[in-house]
Amino acid sequence: MAGSDTAPFLSQADDPDDGPVPGNPGLPGSMGNPKSEEPEVPDQEGLQRITGLSPGHSALIVAVLCHINLLNYMDRFTVAGVLPDIEQFFNIGDSSSGLIQTVFISSYMVLAPVFGYLGDRYNRKYLMCGGIAFWSLVTLGSSFIPGEHFWLLLLTRGLVGVGEASYSTIAPTLIADLFVADQRSRMLSIFYFAIPVGSGLGYIAGSKVKDMAGDWHWALRVTPGLGVVAVLLLFLVVREPPRGAVERHSDSPPLNPTSWWADLRALARNPSFVLSSLGFTAVAFVTGSLALWAPAFLLRSRVVLGETPPCLPGDSCSSSDSLIFGLITCLTGVLGVGLGVEISRRLRHSNPRADPLVCAAGLLGSAPFLFLSLACARGSIVATYIFIFIGETLLSMNWAIVADILLYVVIPTRRSTAEAFQIVLSHLLGDAGSPYLIGLISDRLRRNWPPSFLSEFRALQFSLMLCAFVGALGGAAFLGTAIFIEGDRRRAQLHVQGLLHEAGPTDDQIVVPQRGRSTRVPVASVLI
Repeated sequence: MAGSDTAPFLSQADDPDDGPVPGNPGLPGSMGNPKSEEPEVPDQEGLQRITGLSPGHSALIVAVLCHINLLNYMDRFTVAGVLPDIEQFFNIGDSSSGLIQTVFISSYMVLAPVFGYLGDRYNRKYLMCGGIAFWSLVTLGSSFIPGEHFWLLLLTRGLVGVGEASYSTIAPTLIADLFVADQRSRMLSIFYFAIPVGSGLGYIAGSKVKDMAGDWHWALRVTPGLGVVAVLLLFLVVREPPRGAVERHSDSPPLNPTSWWADLRALARNPSFVLSSLGFTAVAFVTGSLALWAPAFLLRSRVVLGETPPCLPGDSCSSSDSLIFGLITCLTGVLGVGLGVEISRRLRHSNPRADPLVCAAGLLGSAPFLFLSLACARGSIVATYIFIFIGETLLSMNWAIVADILLYVVIPTRRSTAEAFQIVLSHLLGDAGSPYLIGLISDRLRRNWPPSFLSEFRALQFSLMLCAFVGALGGAAFLGTAIFIEGDRRRAQLHVQGLLHEAGPTDDQIVVPQRGRSTRVPVASVLI
C-alpha cells in the first residue's frame, strides 16, 4: 500500500529534511509539527464567523440549491416521460429518440469546463443566475416547435445544456464552502436527493400534464415558470462564501487560484479523482440509458404481455408506466442516497476507505438485479418492477458519496474545475452516448427480425442488457479508488493548511553544495 501513495503530487516547500507524516508513507511533514495533525472541525459559531452566515441562512442557501437541482432533473426527464408521443409527433425511430438526450448531454459536457473555470475565479451566484435564466427561455421555446422541424428540437435541447452546466459545476462547491465534515456529507445527501426525486417528478409531470392538457407540448412548459422563481431565489437568498476558508487553520494563508493547465495536471495526477470519476461514468451510463428507455421498454413489455394496446401512429400513447417508473425513481433515489450516506458515515470510523467501498458495493450489487429486471419482463411485469426497484436503490447509493469524495481529495480553488471535468468524463463516456447507443443497437437488431411488436420488445431488451456489464466495470473502478483514497485525502488537507506546495516545472531541481551552502540547480545543468 505504501507504493500507491508515493506519486509526486505535492511536496514540502524548501524543507528537504522533513520526515514522513506518521501513518502516511511518502507524505512530507515534521513528526512533531502540530499542523500535520487532522484539521480541527469548526463548530456552528466558528462556521458563522468564517462564512459570515448564520446556520439558518446557510441551510436556506442549500434549500434554494436543492430546488434548482430538482428543477434541472425534472426538466431533463420530462422529455423521457412523453417520449412515445414525441416519436409519434416527429415520426422518428429509436436512434433519433436517443439523439435527443445525447445532444443535450453533449452540450452540457462541452460547456461544463467553461463554467468550471469561471466558477473557480468569479462570482458563482451571478454565473448561476444567468445560466438558469437562459435555460428557462430555451426550454419554453422548445415547446412550440412544429413537427417537420425535428432538428430544431435537437438544437434547443442542446442549448438547455448551458443552464445545467452553469449550475452543476458550481453548486456543490458552494455547499463545500459552507459546511465541513459530517455536516457537509449530510447537506450533500440532501442536495443529491433532488436528482432521483427530480427525475421521478419529471416522468410524473410529463405524463400527467400531457393527460390533463391533451397535448404533450404542455409538459415542457411547466419548468420554465419554476425557473424564473429559482433565479429570484438565487438573487435574493444566496451569498458568496469565501473559498476554502472553513477548511484552513486560522493562521494559514488564503489559497490562490492556479493556472488552468496547472489545475488539469494536478487533477490528472490524483488517482482517487480519476478512478472515482470513471466509476461515476458507469453510473451515468446506466442511469442515462434507463432514464430514457425504461418507460418505453415497460410499455413494449405490456404490449407483448397483452396488458395494453400498442401505440399506433396518430394516437396518443396511453400508459401508466411513466408514472409508475417516476414514483419508483423518486422512492429508490431517496432510499438509496440516504442509505449510502448513512452506511458510509458509520463505516468511516473503522475504515477510512468506506466511501469508495460503499460505491463499489452499490454498483456491483445493482448489476445482477438490473439484468434480472430485463430477463423477467416477458414473463411478469411485477417481477420486473421489483428488480428495477432493488437495482435503482443500490445504484442511487453513489450520488452523494462520489460528490463528497471529490470535495475532500481536491483543494478548494480547483473544485469547480474538478466538478466540470468529472461531468465531461462521466457524460462523454456515459450518458451522452448511452441513450443513442442503446437505441442504435435496438434498431440494428430489429432489422434482422420480422417486423412485430415482439421484435421491438426483444431488440430493446437485449440492448439494455449492456447496462449490467457497464455497472460491473464501474464497481471495479471504485475498488481501485479505495487503494488511493487515504493518501490523496491527506495531501489535500495538508495543502489547504499551507504545509505543502505543488511540484511544478521549477521543482525539477536537485540540491548541490556551493561555497559551503546548499543550493537548488536544474537537473539538466549537472547531467553529463
